[in-house]
Amino acid sequence: MNKSKISEQDNQIERIIPEETIAEKIFLIRGQKVMIDRDLAELYDVETRILNQAVRRNRNRFPDDFMFQLTAKEYKNLRSQFVISSWGGSRYLPMVFTEQGVAMLSSVLNSNRAIMVNIKIIRVFTKLRGILESHRDILLRIEQLQGKDTEHDEKIILIFEILNRLQQYRQDEEDFRERRRIGYKPGGKKHE
Repeated sequence: MNKSKISEQDNQIERIIPEETIAEKIFLIRGQKVMIDRDLAELYDVETRILNQAVRRNRNRFPDDFMFQLTAKEYKNLRSQFVISSWGGSRYLPMVFTEQGVAMLSSVLNSNRAIMVNIKIIRVFTKLRGILESHRDILLRIEQLQGKDTEHDEKIILIFEILNRLQQYRQDEEDFRERRRIGYKPGGKKHE
C-alpha cells in the first residue's frame, strides 16, 4: 500500500473517529486504562462476538495483562456511570483490553480498518499518558506548596499562641497591680 493511500485512510479514520470519542471509551479499571470489547468492536465496525471469537482463537496472544474479563461488580459499577444505558442485555461479562491488548487486536482482526483504528487508539493512549504525566508533576507541585502552607500555617498558629500568651501575661500583671490590697499599709489612711 503506498503512502498516499495510507495517509488518506488515516485522514478518513480521523474524520470518522475523533480522538475525543476514543478517549471517552477508555476507562480506569483495576488501576489500568482499558477499553471494553463492545466499544472496540464498534470502532472496528465489527460485531462484538466476531471480535471475541478472534480473541478466543488467539488466546495465547492475550495474557492477563493484555486482556481480562470484568467481574459482575465491575460491570455493574461501569454501567452505573451511564445515565441512559445502551448496553442492552448482555449474556456475558465483557472483556476489557489494556493498551497492549488493543495493539494485539490489529494482528488478530487483520483488516485495514483494524490497523488504522488501532494506530489511532494507541496515539490517544500515548496522549493520555502524556497528559497524566504532566498533571502528575502539577499535583506534586501543589502537594509541595500545600506542605509549605501547612508548615507556614503551623508557624502562624504558633505565633498567635505566643501572642495570646503574652497578652494574657500582660492582662494578669495589670490585674495584679490594680487589685484591691488588704492588710497593713504604711502611711496609709485607716479605713473605718
